[in-house]
Amino acid sequence: MSSPTQMASLAILVSLVCAALASDAAAVRVELTRIHADPSVTASQFVRDALRRDMHRHNARQLAASSDGTVSAPTQIAPTAGEYLMTLAIGTPPQSYQAIADTGSDLIWTQCAPCSSQCFQQPTPLYNPSSSTTFGVLPCNSSLSRCAAALAGAAPPPGCVCMYNQTYGSGWTYVFEGSETFTFGSSTPANQARVPGIAFGCSNASGGFNTSSASGLVGLGRGSLSLVSQLGVPKFSYCLTPYQDTNSTSTLLLGPSASLNDTGVSSTPFVASPSSAPMSTYYYLNLTGISLGTTALSIPPNALSLKADGTGGFIIDSGTTITLLGNTAYQQVRAAVVSLVTLATTDGSAATGLDLCFELPSSTSSPPAMPSMTLHFDGADMVLPAESYMMSDSGLWCLAMQNQTDGGLSILGNYQQQNMHILYDVGQETLSFAPAKCSTL
Repeated sequence: MSSPTQMASLAILVSLVCAALASDAAAVRVELTRIHADPSVTASQFVRDALRRDMHRHNARQLAASSDGTVSAPTQIAPTAGEYLMTLAIGTPPQSYQAIADTGSDLIWTQCAPCSSQCFQQPTPLYNPSSSTTFGVLPCNSSLSRCAAALAGAAPPPGCVCMYNQTYGSGWTYVFEGSETFTFGSSTPANQARVPGIAFGCSNASGGFNTSSASGLVGLGRGSLSLVSQLGVPKFSYCLTPYQDTNSTSTLLLGPSASLNDTGVSSTPFVASPSSAPMSTYYYLNLTGISLGTTALSIPPNALSLKADGTGGFIIDSGTTITLLGNTAYQQVRAAVVSLVTLATTDGSAATGLDLCFELPSSTSSPPAMPSMTLHFDGADMVLPAESYMMSDSGLWCLAMQNQTDGGLSILGNYQQQNMHILYDVGQETLSFAPAKCSTL
């Protein structure tokens, strides 16, 4: 994610600092809220900005790869960012903040007071660790500390604080590691769950982020620092409401209540992640083919597979907006769409950032009917209706996918996940999904 949208780790600079600085999760359900889309932002502007952040995120991932109980939380779609935000609270007394829910990373962080002039504007007051009775500095030798490896088993110096700079595609944040009580749920105490001892990053300086909706990020990936790992939950699920729906909420559940009771549930195993970061935190899937309607596209079965050297592969990511496909697969999808549409093609890159767009007769014209697109995974098919792979705005109708170099990382973005109930069973190492009307769940 950049501008907190493109937050794939590009580099981490870790340092040990000596300074004095002022449980287990039960099964819980909490209420969810959602940010309404900004009516002043057109769909084309929205997708163009989201694509720019997606590409920053993707470029950062490539550079990083080449170098060396039940809890639910509010999720909301950011007005212009193409991200879903979860609302939670931190500290005692609890202070509410909104953070991007990101299955493509593992760090939890928020901006903290005092903050230098290099902080992005956020919708809530800065969390102040000195005002919380439950804040603590995370010990440098903690298993959750990024400084533990630097200590190499030695005792940390007195007052040790682990500080590091985490750089993303279009931004960076400088944090020190803390431990705090996080609160999940509604404003009603009876419906809240307070979880102590969550390791997180407290940011006193950030740069490059252009947002007014989020105050940080919550990583839901496979790494030890993610919220999923720290809560020790065996599974989590979400159902993302459509981009056009500005009134409904999306739901994220972590723990025993995360289950699929929908009809038409399909399941596919996760592919084992590489051991090196940042790839180790991603949820890889085996995408073996793509069909448009009843036509299977001529894509080699291993075109999107994870290679032995850790390159390639296909992941599912809630923090990326538009699906990214290796060029061989993308060109097949593009050609198939073109073959079915009689409208004139146009270069929509300036307006939307998308490669393939068609000109509608007028800005109020409805797009033509299109068949569903099927993503064929190992043992499961994900069927996408036309509105989940095409988008229209201001007289343009575009394929909401982009290409990338063959052999690079391909990504299932959240635009293609809308109105799909998705379950990550990290205990059973499977992803399950079913079409759903997410606004009713």
